[in-house]
Amino acid sequence: MRRFICAFFTSMVVFASCNTGTSTDNTNDTGKVAESQLKGSTLNILCWEGYAEPAFTKGFEDKYGVTIKATYFGSSDELISKLSNGGGEAYDIITPSTDIAGDIVAQDFVAPIDTKAISQWDSLSPQLRNMSDVIKDGKVYGMPFTWGPDYLIYDADVVKTAPTSWKVFQDPQYKGQVSLWDDISNIYLIGQMQGLDKTDKAALYNMSDAQLQSAKAELIKMKPQIRKYWATAGELDNMFKNKEVALAVGWPLTVAHLNKEGRNLKAIIPVEGATGWIDRLMITSGSKNKQLALLYLDYISQPENMAKVLSAINYNVANPGSERFLSADDKKIADASQFFDKLNFWQTVKERKKYNEIWNEVKSAQ
Repeated sequence: MRRFICAFFTSMVVFASCNTGTSTDNTNDTGKVAESQLKGSTLNILCWEGYAEPAFTKGFEDKYGVTIKATYFGSSDELISKLSNGGGEAYDIITPSTDIAGDIVAQDFVAPIDTKAISQWDSLSPQLRNMSDVIKDGKVYGMPFTWGPDYLIYDADVVKTAPTSWKVFQDPQYKGQVSLWDDISNIYLIGQMQGLDKTDKAALYNMSDAQLQSAKAELIKMKPQIRKYWATAGELDNMFKNKEVALAVGWPLTVAHLNKEGRNLKAIIPVEGATGWIDRLMITSGSKNKQLALLYLDYISQPENMAKVLSAINYNVANPGSERFLSADDKKIADASQFFDKLNFWQTVKERKKYNEIWNEVKSAQ
């Protein structure tokens, strides 16, 4: 509510200016402040590693005179844990994937987005923009940002014959040179190796007790092959850098970072297929910077900025218009038709607790 503060002065000019309704707190009826008043603010983002690279965030910081501070989470379960323990007030933007986005909306961890304030909204991929898991009561709670595969990554200087199957992880010659993500998605991986999702993609996320036990047995059998279960993309990067591993489950970010440093990493989607993720940008319910957060969503949705995201981390982005800002090499990455339909995108796991119990049993097995 605007505050009108007027005093009676003998000068009619002063009196008249007082009656114009000038606000002393620089806000308007929507509670927003002038953009100039945002200068000096800090936008806190709780995100997957790579989602706050200076290559695409610095322009926003410079434009508004603000600071972007990123805190990384290493798994969907870690994100849920942080939000459940007060993180919704500590962070302004989060970047959940499709396996938990619907739950986050249902639990009111995030606020609805004014899509009219995002100038590129209608230019975002309809296939991503219209997904129902982030729509509740007619309101939209997430803006599509990036998507990509859970690749089979290999060091081509060590693995001389290009693999075609996830079964390469079981090859005795690579004993102790394989790394898997420390996450329940390894259960999905075994499910794909067993062909569970050939006719029903949802099968990986709704496995029976017998199927879960089978996956557990296969993952325990694979343990001698494993150098380490990585927790962050940075940790996986370091293992490849130090030549501790030759094969891994990983994301395009690792290939992008290390090949720019002269390494020879390759990434494939095996014949059994691969899982994938679609990540959104969401504004937390408890954010004290909702106006700034919405400005960031508008900024990053611009095609030239989406192009910077793709170039920096090699993830596919939600705005197809980014293509005209890409280099020839980056356009090859942006050719989504090459593998979008081959991916089994993460879905909500109703028995997530049970999946986590199975995964913890795998890790603790001797």
